[in-house]
Amino acid sequence: SLYNRLRVQNNDRDQRMREIKMVRAGQMDYVFPELFPQDGPFTRPIVANMVDVAARDLAEVIAPLPSFNCSSSSSVSDAARKFAEKRTRIAGNYIQYSSVQKQAYSAADRYVTYGFVPGIVEIDWDEKMPRIKWLDSMGTYVIRDKRDRVKCLFQTISYHIDDLIAKFPALEGVILSQVPGAATKIEVIRYHDAEMDLLFLPGEGGIELVRTPNPVGKCLAVMVQRPGLGDDPRGQFDDVIAVQVAKSRFALLALEAAQKSVQAPIALPQDVQELSLGSDAVLRSTTPEKIRRIPLEVPAAAFQEQGVLDNELRQGSRYPEVRGGNTDASIVTGRGVQALMSGFDTQVRTAHAMFAEAYTDLVALCFEAEEKLWPSFRKTIRGNDNGTPYEIAYAPERDIKGDYSVDVQYGLMAGLDPNRALVFGLQARGDRLISQDWLRRQLPFSLNASEEEQKLDIEDMRQALRQAVAGYAQAIPVLAQNGQDPGEILARLAVIIEGRQKGKPIEEVVAEAFAPAEPPPGMVEPTVDGASPVPGAPGEAPMPGGENLEGVDATGRLRGVAPGQAGLPPGGRPDLNFLLAGLTASGAPNLQASVSRRVPIA
Repeated sequence: SLYNRLRVQNNDRDQRMREIKMVRAGQMDYVFPELFPQDGPFTRPIVANMVDVAARDLAEVIAPLPSFNCSSSSSVSDAARKFAEKRTRIAGNYIQYSSVQKQAYSAADRYVTYGFVPGIVEIDWDEKMPRIKWLDSMGTYVIRDKRDRVKCLFQTISYHIDDLIAKFPALEGVILSQVPGAATKIEVIRYHDAEMDLLFLPGEGGIELVRTPNPVGKCLAVMVQRPGLGDDPRGQFDDVIAVQVAKSRFALLALEAAQKSVQAPIALPQDVQELSLGSDAVLRSTTPEKIRRIPLEVPAAAFQEQGVLDNELRQGSRYPEVRGGNTDASIVTGRGVQALMSGFDTQVRTAHAMFAEAYTDLVALCFEAEEKLWPSFRKTIRGNDNGTPYEIAYAPERDIKGDYSVDVQYGLMAGLDPNRALVFGLQARGDRLISQDWLRRQLPFSLNASEEEQKLDIEDMRQALRQAVAGYAQAIPVLAQNGQDPGEILARLAVIIEGRQKGKPIEEVVAEAFAPAEPPPGMVEPTVDGASPVPGAPGEAPMPGGENLEGVDATGRLRGVAPGQAGLPPGGRPDLNFLLAGLTASGAPNLQASVSRRVPIA
């Protein structure tokens, strides 16, 4: 069968995977039994498993998820932006619903250790949702087409016999007939392609357990593979297993040599008739310098070889020594950086490029599957975006509408510590090399760039309202000095303060305070073409009597105050906030902030 041919074809790959798995588990004596004694005190490795340490560290750096953003076809159309924003939320719901971040650590570990990791979109019929799942690389075989897309996938799953019988009680006799001897587990093969999902036992004739059609009509599997010369995936540590085993064996021999040196026989001269043992033992001899333990000659080259093996292990696994914290260094290189030393950051950058393409395909498959299977089913999703909870309702045929694209970015500064990422981003934006929106999307943490821009716009508009109200209040002394009644201004300010005390937003209370008064019955409100009834606006009508007020111009604005500077310190000069970002000669971030306030001299 096709499965058996693939299994034979990948026999060497599977053997490497089994060996690296046992080495990482510390079972080196099973991989190389001739190097380790079967009995005695020195049978198991006693040194740090550098292969496992390096694999876990590299996987933990690769695993953090990228940002998922759906772009709009038009940057000026509100409808297009809202459409893209909703699809971004839908894509984020796929990631959250599938617990992808939790799976990402194991997926990155398998990518590093085995050289590849398969992923698939499964259909959850109960929740009516597609689910992203990273599969185990062990026992998984794929066939890809000429465009390097997965055409079909075989996955070997190990079930406990009782669990499998509980899932398929009608096939208990068939399952038991396939169990070899007194085994407690049995292998079940899962097959997936564009037409079906199939579970079968790999025995004689391939006994079929369950078959379901693929409703999407497309293979929903992807594979992330480390770049290499051929199609055969190779893990990061395939070539250093023997080095790790040799290092462990040398450590055992050194320990055994130390034990034998301590327990070596004692050589005594002829005149010593009795041997006393203990901390206060006394030995009488005319030649006491001859009383000694017989030395065990261990060549110095044996200890030097351990250092050579350690260096070879680090070079072969491309794991720099500074990852242990011996050096405080960081450089900026590019997207997906873990910039601590040359060789490590390039691995992370390469892995991020591979995973970004896979996540793009997986999310696109989720979009397509949901639109095909439940086009008109209305769903409500809830989430939390940077501390702000949200709830949206959507229907796939209206809110996905055949657009399966998604932009997956790990960010230019992913892997840098926050201080250096901030310094680099501020420097690039300060020189106008990048825009604020692009910088938001590249920050080394999850951020909804579109919603953050909306929040900033709202904050700016609210600040402009506060400034306008403050400028409005500055007219009170001028009116009082000229004998006019400031009661209307005070009344409106009281309404604004009272509304804010009740928790109303500034825009709502300002609208209430400045609501236009109803004209008396029979009176028509005069209008001026091209003029604004708001004092101080472009094309505005002069404020009645304003030209007769001392310190106020014809538009009602205080003299000497520039537009947009009302409510600021005397003279209308704003405070200057200086923010200087840079790097020291050693690469450490240097941030300086200062505030300059200027007051005119009368």
